[in-house]
Amino acid sequence: MPTVSDAVADVIAEHSEVVFGLMGNGNAWVVGNLTARGVRYVGAKHEAGTVAMADAYYRATGRMATATVTYGAGFTNALTALAEARMARIPLVLVAGDAPSTGLRPWDIEQETAARALDVLTLTVDAASADVLAARAFDLAEQERTPVVLAIPHDLAGAELEGQVALQPLAEPVPAAPAAQAVARAAAALQAAQRPLIVAGRGAVLAGAGPALRAAGDRIGALFATSAMARNLFGSPWDLGVAGGFGRLGPVQLMRQADVVLFAGCSLNMFQTRYGTLTAGAHTVIQVDELPAPTHEAVTDFIQADAGRFAEALLGALAPAGGPTWRDAVPQVAGGSLLAEPEVPETGPDGRLDPRPFARALDAVLPQDRTVVQDGGHFSGWMPMYARIPDPQALLLVGTAFQTIGLGFAAAAGAAVGRPERTTVLVTGDGGGLMALADLPTLVQHAASAVVVVFNDAAYGAELHQYAVRGVDPAAMYIEEVDFAALGRALGAEGVKARSLADLDALRAWVDAGARGTFVLDLPVSREVVAEYMQESMSAVPRK
Repeated sequence: MPTVSDAVADVIAEHSEVVFGLMGNGNAWVVGNLTARGVRYVGAKHEAGTVAMADAYYRATGRMATATVTYGAGFTNALTALAEARMARIPLVLVAGDAPSTGLRPWDIEQETAARALDVLTLTVDAASADVLAARAFDLAEQERTPVVLAIPHDLAGAELEGQVALQPLAEPVPAAPAAQAVARAAAALQAAQRPLIVAGRGAVLAGAGPALRAAGDRIGALFATSAMARNLFGSPWDLGVAGGFGRLGPVQLMRQADVVLFAGCSLNMFQTRYGTLTAGAHTVIQVDELPAPTHEAVTDFIQADAGRFAEALLGALAPAGGPTWRDAVPQVAGGSLLAEPEVPETGPDGRLDPRPFARALDAVLPQDRTVVQDGGHFSGWMPMYARIPDPQALLLVGTAFQTIGLGFAAAAGAAVGRPERTTVLVTGDGGGLMALADLPTLVQHAASAVVVVFNDAAYGAELHQYAVRGVDPAAMYIEEVDFAALGRALGAEGVKARSLADLDALRAWVDAGARGTFVLDLPVSREVVAEYMQESMSAVPRK
C-alpha cells in the first residue's frame, strides 16, 4: 500500500526534473523514494543551499524545482533563502518534515508560523490529502510565482494512504489587458517625446514582451534599457544596458536625459532607479505592471496590465516617427563609443588590485556562453557593468531581493545543474564566500564547467564604504585574508590567487583546454576603489 511519502514523491517526480535536498529524520522517507526511482537528487551541504539551488535553477531555466529539508533546525536553516525566493517571486516547492500531527515535541517549533512571517503559505498533508495537496502546492507556486512549503508531519511520513479528498481546481490566470484609453495615452506621450526611453524589467521577460517593446521603440527611435534581471532582453544596438546601480556612468547619464520614460514590468526599487535620479529629466514616467498601484513616487501614469499584452497594444497604436529621432542625436550608443572609459592601473592606492581592469579582462577570457551568478556585496556591480550577458536568464542575482549575502555557492550549483551547456560564473566577495563555503563542494561536484571569481578585499566592503565614512570604527569590518584558490584546490577545483593581469593566463589556459570542472580565481582587490553606485548612495555623507 502506498504511503504518504510515496504519494508526495509521485507528484514531485511529475513536476520536477531535479530535487535539491539535505536529508534528515523528517524527509528521509520521501527522499529515499525519489532516489530509489532515479529522480535526480542534488545533495546540499547546508539547508539554505537547497532553496538557493532551486531558486537559481528556476531563474536559469524557467523550470520549477523542488527543495527538501528536515524539520526543526533543518527548516529554520532554510528560512533566509526562502525569504529571498518569496521576495523575488520565485516559484518553487519546499518539502519539509514537520512536527507529528499529534503535537509539538520539545525540540519542535511552529514551522507554519515561521513560514507565515515570510508571507509563505504552508500546506500540511495527511493520509487522505497527500497527493492532492502536493499537486496543489506546485500549482499555486507556478500560478502565484511564489514558494510554497509542503509539510509532512513526522508520524505520517511512512503512514499508508487513506482514501482521498477532492479540491476545487484553481482558476486559470488570465493576463490583465490594458485599458484602450491607457494605451492611447501612453502612445501619445511616447510619440510626442523628443527623448523616449523604454525600460524593461523581469515582468516584461516573463510576459514575453521583449519583441513587441523593441519594435515599438524602433518605430519611434527610442533608446532602451533594462533592469539587471532583464539584461539583454532587447538584443538591440540601442540598448544602454542596465538601468540603475549596475549601469555604466556614461549610459546612465544619457538615461537621465530622457523626457518620457516607459517602465514595463519593473519594480522601480531604489537601486533600479539609481536612488531616484534615473528619471531626473523626465516630465512623464509611465509604469506598466500587474500590481494594483505604482511602486515609485516619480510615476505620473500607472497602467495596470500584463507587460506583454500592453506591449502588443502599444505597438499597434504607434505611428512611425516622422522626422529625426533621439537616435540620430546619439550615434555613439550604437557605435559603442559611449562605453569607452580611460584605462586605469592594475592596482589601487593601497597596492591591491583595481577590480575594473580585471572585470574587463575576465569578459574577454571567460567563455561567452555563460551564466553569471551574483552573490551580494559592494563588489556585485563590477561584472554586470563590464561583462557581456547572453540573455535575461544568464544573470542571476540570488540574494538581492532580501539584501542577503552568502547564497552564492549554492546558487551557482543550481544554475550549473540547470544549464550544464554553459559555463557558470559565480561572482562573490570574501564575506559572502566564507558564509556560503559549505556548498563549494556541491558546486565542484555537480558543475560541468564553472568559474568562481572572488573579489576579495579582506573586508565587508559594503559596510566599510557606508559606515566607516560616517565615523563608525571599522575594526569589525575587516576579515583576515583567505586564499580561496587554495580552498578550491583542496576540494578538487583548479585555481590561482592573482597578483596581476598576467596571472589570468592560468584561467585562460583552463578555458583553452575545454573549461571543464571548476576554476577558482581569487582577486585580492583594493578597499580604496569604490563603485559609482555606492558613491552615489553615500553622496550626502562626507568622506573622512
